[in-house]
Formats: sequence, C-alpha cells, structure tokens
Amino acid sequence: MDSEKQQLSIEAARLYYKSDYSQQQIASQLGISRPTVSRLLQYAKEKGFVKIDIVDPFDDLDNMSHQLKEKYRLRDVRVAFSPKDDYELIREYIGKEAAEYLSEILKNGDMLGVSWGTTMYEVAKNLEPKNLKGIEVIQLKGGISYSEVNTYAFETIELFAEAFHTIPRYLPLPVIFDNSTIKEMVEHDRNINSIIEMGANANIAIFTVGTVRDEALLFQLGYLNDSEKKKLKQEGVGDICSRFFDENGKICDEDINNRTIGISLENLKKKEKAILVAGGSHKVEAIKGALKGKNANILITDKYTARKLLK
Repeated sequence: MDSEKQQLSIEAARLYYKSDYSQQQIASQLGISRPTVSRLLQYAKEKGFVKIDIVDPFDDLDNMSHQLKEKYRLRDVRVAFSPKDDYELIREYIGKEAAEYLSEILKNGDMLGVSWGTTMYEVAKNLEPKNLKGIEVIQLKGGISYSEVNTYAFETIELFAEAFHTIPRYLPLPVIFDNSTIKEMVEHDRNINSIIEMGANANIAIFTVGTVRDEALLFQLGYLNDSEKKKLKQEGVGDICSRFFDENGKICDEDINNRTIGISLENLKKKEKAILVAGGSHKVEAIKGALKGKNANILITDKYTARKLLK
C-alpha cells in the first residue's frame, strides 16, 4: 500500500511541478478526488520526493555586497539588480541605486562633492527631493570643454542642487589645462580657490570612473593629444575626476596630473564617504584599480560587474 501511495504521489508531483497541471486536472487524469491530490503533493514533499528551492536574487545581491566589502575592505557596498549585462541598462540601475543611497545617508549640514559624466547624470536624474538644511553641493572638477561631446557637467550639478534645495557651486573651468603654469595661476584666483577648497573639505564625494579606451568620454573632449592618449592606454587603467591611475590606483602620468584642476586622489582617500558609482564590463579594470588604491571607501555597482570584481 505504501509503495502504491508513493508512486501515486510521485506521479501527481510530476504533473503538478513539471507539467503545470492544476490539482483538478491531476484529479481527472489519475481518477481521484482533488483533496486526495492535495494530500499526495504534501506527502511527496514530506518524504523528500519533491525539493523546492527558492532563489532570491536580492539575497544573492546581499551576499555579493558582503564579499566585495570584505575583499576590498570597504565601508559599504550596494549591488544593484540589472536584468541584463548591458551597459546602458546597468548605468540606469546603478544610477537609481546611488540616488537612493544618497537619500538615505545625507543629513543636515553635509557638504557633497559631485563629479560629472554619463553615470553621474543618471544618478542626478533619479534623485528625489529631500528636505534638508545647510547642504552644499560642489563641483569636484572643471567641466568646460570646446568639444561637441556633452559631459553633462552643468545638468548634473543643477539636478543635485535642486534635489537638496541649495545653490550649486560650479567650477567653471576646463578640467585639464595646456600647461601646469596656467593651471596654477588660475587656482590662485580667490573665487576659484574657494570652490576648490570647498570640494577638498566636503565630507561626502560621489564620482565614477572613466576608462582609457578611445571611446572614453575624457578622450573625446580635446584635452589630450594622441601621444598622451597612447601613453595613458599603455600605463593606466582609468581615471577618477580626470586623475589617471594605474592598476594599483596610483597616478600614472604626473605631467597630466599637474595640469588637472579639481580634487586630488589623496584628498578623496580622506573623505568620510567617498562613493564610487560604476558598472559595466569595460570598467572592471578601472574599478579594481580605484579600489586597490583606496580611492573610494563605498562602492555602488551592479550584479554582473560585482561577479567580475570577485574573480
């Protein structure tokens, strides 16, 4: 009798779990009542004939966040869901995640330094207005170029300031000058120096990484000549706030670095919260270099990039 019950329960389970039959359909197929089908399905589970695994994608994200935090010794990590390993989608989802994270952590009196680029613009578009007092929003690097390529520098900081009900502090300059002498002269201007100091004193900075590929935004803006690009591609893996670094997160070209205006990597390392928002297969090496160099202490990325960073 037990063997017959076992066989019938297995048959009912096959129809229910593999063929998507309803309990009424199974009852008709096997010539038994619907309540009997229900009892057989329960019996199959109790005997271990049926094992049900629930895969929670958000639990997986939490595990990856923990592993990344441990591996790179970070203060916090958020891994965003993305339906596909597609850069445009990834940028959209990490932009939302970063906007939510900022809304959680920002408090009255915070000074927030903001970079620019397409990822940062995605963050800015997803910010929800929040009633806070005494917030400062400061541009961390110059955002003017004569290229037709849009850096979204102006739009980004405007949206950040609007969300937190404050006035944006612009750095209305090219980010890389033709020579260091001119850059140093500009830095000594009282108004420019005041904005740079505010960026240096900001307790929170949010930024992304660029790459050293020909398609990289910074390579398209006319700041660098062909030989400089070639050298950066050979020696660097990416940039943060237009500071180019190698696989260990160290500055890889002092000449370009000395011509760059805005926050330094050394200053970022001292921030209470230095938030790196980045994802995509082409940015993995840049993200690794940034984290190895301790240029960020908080990471917001996506699940596909997270897996690559854990390898």
